[in-house]
Amino acid sequence: MVTTLYLVRHGETEGSGVKRYHGSIDVPISERGIRQLRDASAFIRGYLKTLGASRRSSYLREVHRVSEAASGCGVREERLQAVYCSDLSRAVRSAEIIAEPYALQAMIIPDFRERNFGVWEGMTFTEIKEAYPSEFESWAGNPLRYNPPGGENTVEVKERVCRALDRVLSSHPEENIAVVAHGGVNRIILCHLLGVPLENIFRIEQDYGAVNVIEFWERYPVVKLMNRGAHE
Repeated sequence: MVTTLYLVRHGETEGSGVKRYHGSIDVPISERGIRQLRDASAFIRGYLKTLGASRRSSYLREVHRVSEAASGCGVREERLQAVYCSDLSRAVRSAEIIAEPYALQAMIIPDFRERNFGVWEGMTFTEIKEAYPSEFESWAGNPLRYNPPGGENTVEVKERVCRALDRVLSSHPEENIAVVAHGGVNRIILCHLLGVPLENIFRIEQDYGAVNVIEFWERYPVVKLMNRGAHE
């Protein structure tokens, strides 16, 4: 049976008018970010209602050659069974909004935290380019080979994030689950699931409040939707 993952980026943070590497700094979500996550939550509820049940019926019909009625399952309401998030407040608040319609409590997994950007944390893009021009150029050109001075490298982030994701997926076979994380974390997860080399993580966009839908058919991932932006 299919397991569906709703991978969500947290909403806009306070002071997001200037592009800045927040990384592991705990920056609160803004009012606009809250609206973005409410929109994301409404989208997920609608997706589950209109497409979740049809996907299950398709699986039974096309893979097992039986109808849902014949299987004895009947028609059931699709809902999220669990919501996970990083331990940073912008992700926690976003996850609470996703979890609320299902009376769930968001479960915190620190390994879903955004990358530590070392000495660049809290700096704007312009400040980094001026203070670390060669390092920034190397990082932007190949984020797998280079990493921010004093920060985590991409392989380290991938190892902790994918380890956490595997635990989550193993705990929820044939269920609908959400993970609310960060732009860098989501890019790494999507690259991993798609088999895209990690040096290409910046070729995947993750807007504030973005929703990605991934179905795991017998543990084989199929990305059904990527970077569905908020319409708040």
